Amino acid sequence: MGKISLVSSKYIVNATIEIDGVVDRPDVIGAIFGQTEGLLGSELELRELQRSGRIGRIEVNTENRGGKTQGSIVIPSSLDKAETAIIGAALEIIQRIGPCNARVRVQNIEDVRISKRNFVLQRAKELLRTMMDTMMPDSTELAEEVINSVRSMECVEYGRDRLPAGPGVDESEEVIVVEGRADVITLLKAGFKNVIALNGTSVPPTVIELSHKKDIILFVDGDRGGNLIIRDMLTQAEVDFVTKAPDGKEVEELAKKEIHKALRSKITAEQAKHELESVDTSQSIRKPMIAGDRREERRDDRRDRRRPDGRPEAGPSARPMRSEQAPPRAATAEATPEEKNRFREMMEELIGTKGAYLLDNKLTILGKVPLSELATTIKSLNSGIYAVVLDGNIDEELASLAERANVRHIIGMDSNLNGESQTLHVMTAADL
Repeated sequence: MGKISLVSSKYIVNATIEIDGVVDRPDVIGAIFGQTEGLLGSELELRELQRSGRIGRIEVNTENRGGKTQGSIVIPSSLDKAETAIIGAALEIIQRIGPCNARVRVQNIEDVRISKRNFVLQRAKELLRTMMDTMMPDSTELAEEVINSVRSMECVEYGRDRLPAGPGVDESEEVIVVEGRADVITLLKAGFKNVIALNGTSVPPTVIELSHKKDIILFVDGDRGGNLIIRDMLTQAEVDFVTKAPDGKEVEELAKKEIHKALRSKITAEQAKHELESVDTSQSIRKPMIAGDRREERRDDRRDRRRPDGRPEAGPSARPMRSEQAPPRAATAEATPEEKNRFREMMEELIGTKGAYLLDNKLTILGKVPLSELATTIKSLNSGIYAVVLDGNIDEELASLAERANVRHIIGMDSNLNGESQTLHVMTAADL
């Protein structure tokens, strides 16, 4: 008898059978062949279809329970759709098996090709997911490793001091000066070829000569040694901009994103000088005053307000003295629409950074500082600041400092001020 496996068939007829009595599996198979014989003509005779391999082996599974028999019938077919449907309908004419009544019901005719297609699609998705999770990251890492090794090999010796440097120092108009060879390699891996190292704490003649020809960005570690290098460079070379690694980190430890962020946050050499003058050299120019410094400053302020006989001045009498020292200013004006647009753009850039921009009267960024150092920076500059945009709330102390420094506009996320200033225009994100 011919056989067709479930894999090679095109359709599968699935039917159920219920028998009011106890019968065996061979009885059901015999009834299927016997009661459909001659019903559909010679071309659709089940026995002939099996011999020619167009109908597969009929599978019958039965179970006896409570004096009755229930089961399923599975017939694989390689006929076309119409012929397979006729074979399935022919099964339902079976009404008796032996002496017992029987009921056959075709549940469905399954298209095996659809199942195979679904399997192919599902398996293809799994294979693609595996390839993306395993193969592609490995390839990316391999390419990144090759690029980094090539960039590390690009470290050369520059000038008569034989300083570690990148290959793009001569071609670039801007040169990044770092502390050591490891810092040079780190910046080369990040894609910066215009970098050179001091190779020590002293400033070599090669770097001094470069500072007269090119724009210099000094990039140092976020520690006390970095402060000392900044002081030496500012006194011996022509430095244009200064930036530092985050507090407690070295340049060679920074990731590519941190390097780009630090270089974007660079400040001018003039601002770095002011910060060095206002903060002791044992502290980072990127750190705020410690509590003891603030207490000492407040004591100095109290001593300044004493009379010649040593007694402190009364509060109201101190105001005329301050007005005599500084010329009166006109009441502040509202920001123009162009200024508001510029302030809004800067506020969006600062969201989540906990930083602040200091602007001149042309809305050019003088520098970017953390919020914790904003008060110290305003005190050190004292003038030349037209506006301050910060990612934080404006409080009374900050507004007072800005007013004394002749700041015209201060813009923050929110304001905790109780009243309005006559000379300082305060705006929040809601106002923009």
